[in-house]
Amino acid sequence: MPLALLFPGQGSQEVGMGRKLSASYPEAARIFQEADDTLGFSLSRIMWEGPEEQLVLTANAQPAILVHSVAVLRVVQNHLGPISMAAGHSLGEFTAHVAAGTMDFADALQAVRRRGELMLEAGKLRPGSMAALLSLDEEQVGVVCRAASTGDSIVVTANLNSPGQVVISGDEAAVERALPLAREAGARKALPLKVSGAFHSPLMDPAREGLRRQLAAVSFRRPAFPVVANVDGKPVDEPQRARDLLVEQLTAPVRWQDCVESMVAAGVDHFLELGPGSVLKGLNRRIARDVPTDSVGTSDEVEVLLRGAETAGAAGSASV
Repeated sequence: MPLALLFPGQGSQEVGMGRKLSASYPEAARIFQEADDTLGFSLSRIMWEGPEEQLVLTANAQPAILVHSVAVLRVVQNHLGPISMAAGHSLGEFTAHVAAGTMDFADALQAVRRRGELMLEAGKLRPGSMAALLSLDEEQVGVVCRAASTGDSIVVTANLNSPGQVVISGDEAAVERALPLAREAGARKALPLKVSGAFHSPLMDPAREGLRRQLAAVSFRRPAFPVVANVDGKPVDEPQRARDLLVEQLTAPVRWQDCVESMVAAGVDHFLELGPGSVLKGLNRRIARDVPTDSVGTSDEVEVLLRGAETAGAAGSASV
């Protein structure tokens, strides 16, 4: 089956993530140790023991999710058969490029750590917030955002996650103005999100140059399979283009629905979400409900996948 890998973004972290996985699989344990050695501090301890206030900091949460996802990948990658494409939600796009061989794990880890620091700094320079709107489409959300924005206080579309699930981002006052407007426009829910900044909006512009410099020092290679970019929902297989899109992504909306629909149009008929949680599997129920999506992040889920792969191999099947 044409298989595509999916990698989660920030928000999927939780204290204890990956601990049992590391204890159960040497391949995973090596990734956690490499992460600690690369960063120069024990990220694994924060992941496994908390406190939660430390783990949710964007400079810790982003590398933590990447590490967990890559640890799962390293355990299962030889049991998956051919991979046709990959995509990741926001920081998960970095993980997708690690999976495709576009960039090395250590380089991606340092990049997302720096990305988190830069995003936090940008959030302090110009405080912002985000909110989730349910039951409105992209055009309706655009109308709400334009109505709520003023010359010095803006709100924009940040995440187009699935039909009827859109996230907005911007200055705190503009986001507050947008919430009642969204309800008036027919939003079933308009919920503020607990974030440290206005991610995927122009308020993140101060972070762009720092991330550009960070990635300029990283070796990018042609990926083994295309990675579908958040910015435009299109597959990327050219190294410099991949680098540019990771910078552009900071201030552009995450077009996740377009990413999934692009992969389905390319012939993908099985998705596998690797990493903590199952957010992307849930979104796929609304985007591509007829295409199977499995989530593998815990040691128990890994065991089930490996057991299934062994059974399929014994039966002479290449399917996952």
